Amino acid sequence: MKKRLYFITTVLAAASVLSLSSCLKDSRYVNFAQSTPIVNFPLGGLVNFGSDAITETPDTDANGTIVRQFAVDIASSSIPTKATTVTLAIDNSLIGAYNSTESSVVYEQMPANAFVFNTTSVTIPAGKRTAVVSVTFYKNLLDPTKSYMLPIKIAAAPSGTQLSGNLNIHYFHFIGNDFAGAYEEFYTRWNSPDSTTVPSTPRTDVGTTTLLPVTPNELNVSTGYYVQPRYDITFTKSGTGAGAMYSNWAVQFVPADVASGTTWAANITVTTAPKFRPLKFTFDPNASYTYAQSLQLFRIYFQTASRAIIDEYVHP
Repeated sequence: MKKRLYFITTVLAAASVLSLSSCLKDSRYVNFAQSTPIVNFPLGGLVNFGSDAITETPDTDANGTIVRQFAVDIASSSIPTKATTVTLAIDNSLIGAYNSTESSVVYEQMPANAFVFNTTSVTIPAGKRTAVVSVTFYKNLLDPTKSYMLPIKIAAAPSGTQLSGNLNIHYFHFIGNDFAGAYEEFYTRWNSPDSTTVPSTPRTDVGTTTLLPVTPNELNVSTGYYVQPRYDITFTKSGTGAGAMYSNWAVQFVPADVASGTTWAANITVTTAPKFRPLKFTFDPNASYTYAQSLQLFRIYFQTASRAIIDEYVHP
């Protein structure tokens, strides 16, 4: 999933450069023909912090290996005619800076045995804008109850270029959330606000999606319906290991996604708010559930004035 996202972003970035080139002589815009080329991570920076969460299902080897690819890019008005060599580095001082200003999650430094990143420099070939590098994580060597960060930055760019002011760091991180990761998504829709009739879209496997960790006790995942606002799922954990129990489960749409003025709010009237509808038991908001039982809660139902929807997220 992440690899596909990278290539889509690269194509869009190239299209943006072509669009900008038509404006180079227009006084209303910055003259990019005379600007300094900028070295950046296309999907880096705080604006892309969520996509730097490592939530992929690991390999089945003993270490739980996950390989994350990312791009180093040079943004300029024309394709560079000579190679560009960029210096990369891990900077753990960025963890404390992030913790102090940005997050309700307290991140720790990634243990040295839990990752491999040996790329101290990367060369973007002449005639190219992008080079791809990778970092390897060993998820099974991490404490799943703790949150970890590995900040990788562009430490130096060659003469004649400059670093991006906000896209020069990847904040790769694991959030200690027991339910984050890849799930198979199934979608059912009724063309009426009545789920007792025959669905217009029978239960359909729509592919893999990710329950993204927000905090150790909060997750976001999108509905498959319309403009796909995110569900915000929260819970309380007590105990550790196999004896852990989970309670106070709650689900709602992320308020910002359905607020007044959004496309959703302008077109959709929700008549029954999102709620858990597991198949094997009736959800009780006052009950505590085991880990295996909690996984069955991720079958979410809501109604609009004209539709009924079920999004189901099945752990592999």
